[in-house]
Amino acid sequence: MTMSNRLLYSKIQMLQSDELKHDVMRYVEFLLAKQAETTTKRIPVFGSAKGMFQMSADFDEPLDDFNEYMPE
Repeated sequence: MTMSNRLLYSKIQMLQSDELKHDVMRYVEFLLAKQAETTTKRIPVFGSAKGMFQMSADFDEPLDDFNEYMPE
């Protein structure tokens, strides 16, 4: 179903409250921002998360929870 600009404009004009018209304007702005997000493709940059987290010093050590499964 396609909607013409004229039909959309006439529907907005039928709104009696300026508050409702303002809500429509905010929703249209939201949709435009959402459209811009989907059309703008972010390219990941190698190393962009550097320094955001740290591994603990004992990261490679065996977990105590698995002691019964570990060979002696």
